[in-house]
Amino acid sequence: MSSSSAADEDFANRNSSFSVYDPNRLSGEGSPMMMSPWNQSSSPFTKSAWSNFSETASQKIPQHGLIGSLVREEGHIYSLAAKNDILYTGSDSKNIRVWKNMKEFSAFKSNSGLVKAIIISGDKIFTGHQDGKVRVWKINPKNPSVHKRVGTFPTFFDIFKASIRPSSYVEVKRNRTALWIKHVDAISCLSIDQEEGLLYSASWDRTFKVWRIGNSKCIESVKAHDDAVNSVVASVDGTIYTGSADGTVKVWKRQQNGKVIRHAPVQTLLSQECAVTALAVNNSGSVVYCGSSDGLVNFWEHEKQLSHGGVLKGHKLAVLCLSVAGNLVFSGSADKNICVWRREAAVHTCLSVLTGHTGPVKCLAVEEDKESTSGDQKWIVYSGSLDKSVKVWSVSDMAIDPNQMAMMHNGQGDVNWDSIPSAKY
Repeated sequence: MSSSSAADEDFANRNSSFSVYDPNRLSGEGSPMMMSPWNQSSSPFTKSAWSNFSETASQKIPQHGLIGSLVREEGHIYSLAAKNDILYTGSDSKNIRVWKNMKEFSAFKSNSGLVKAIIISGDKIFTGHQDGKVRVWKINPKNPSVHKRVGTFPTFFDIFKASIRPSSYVEVKRNRTALWIKHVDAISCLSIDQEEGLLYSASWDRTFKVWRIGNSKCIESVKAHDDAVNSVVASVDGTIYTGSADGTVKVWKRQQNGKVIRHAPVQTLLSQECAVTALAVNNSGSVVYCGSSDGLVNFWEHEKQLSHGGVLKGHKLAVLCLSVAGNLVFSGSADKNICVWRREAAVHTCLSVLTGHTGPVKCLAVEEDKESTSGDQKWIVYSGSLDKSVKVWSVSDMAIDPNQMAMMHNGQGDVNWDSIPSAKY
C-alpha cells in the first residue's frame, strides 16, 4: 500500500470540521481527516485499512464526530447497507465489499457494475444494478465471510416462460416492447416489507416492481411516474411511497384479493418542477421525508391523514439521500455535507453539519451505537460519496450546546438556519 505525498498534502488541507456553528473551521489535531488516505490495489479481497482514532484522540471526540474514513480508487460509492456492525458497499465497480470492525471482512463480485442499491434481510442480501436486475446473495452459515449468489430477479426460467406469451409484452417506449417482469433501465432503489415477504424495486424505466421473495416471482409492475423513479419506500400498513424525476411524490396502498396483490394510487403529496431525489419514512410511518434537487427536504405528518409539516432548509445543492433513526433525520447532499436534524413534535432542529467529503454524498446508512445509554442515544452513521470514500460518524441524540445555538442564531456560519423551527405552509 502506498499513498502519494500530493494526496497527503491535499488531504491535510481539507475541511474536516464537525462544528455545528462554523462549517468552515478546520478541526483540531485529533481529527482523523489529517491522516493520509490509502491507495488500494484493485483486488476485491485485498485488505483495506480504515483510519482509526487513537485512545487519546477518541476522548476528544465531539458529540458528532468522524471516527473512520476509507478512500479507495475503485469508483464512486452509490449504495450502502449496515446491520450488526457489518457494512456492505456498492460502487461502479463489480465488487460488493463487506466491512467489519472498520476493516475489510470480505467481498463478492457481480456480473454487472454500478451497484445502485443494497438491502439486507436475514441471511440474504439483495443488490440492484445498472442492468435492471436484482441479484440475491446468501451468507454461508459456516463461514460468514463467504457470500454466494443464490438468485436473480427475474429468474431465467420466468423470463423464458413469459417470452413465449404475447400477453407478457408491454410498450416501454414508442414502438418498443419488453417483458413486463423485466426492468428495462437501471434500478435506482430497493425497499422491503419484511412481514409480507415483498421486495420493491424502483427504476429509471418509470416503474416500480413488486417481487415475492419466497419464490422470486414478479407479482406486479406499476407504471408509476412520467420520468425516472428515484426512490421507493415500503412503510407500515401496506403504504408505499415513490419519488420521481418528474417532481412528484406518490402514495400507493397495497390491496389484496385472495392471492392477488395490487397497488393502487391514493394520493400525490408533491408536484413540483424540481426532481424528487430521495425519500425516507420513520419506523412508525408517522413522518415522510422527501429530498429534492433544489436542496430542500419537505416532510409530511401522518395523523388521520398525511398533511404537509414543513420544509428543512440546510443544503445549498440537491439532496441525494435521506435516512431516519429514532428522532434523528440525516440528509446527504451534492454540497458534500450531511445535515443532522432532530425532530421534536413538528419542529426540526439542525444539531450539526457533518463535513469532510470532497464530493457529493450519495448514500447513507445508520445503525444504533452499542455504547448508547438511556441518557445518551448514539448512532453510527455511514456516508458514501462520489469522492470514492466511505466515512463513519458517531452522532449523539444529545442537544447541542446552548452557546453554540446562540452563535448560530447570531448568524455565524454559512448554513441557512431558516429550518429552526421548520417552516409551516
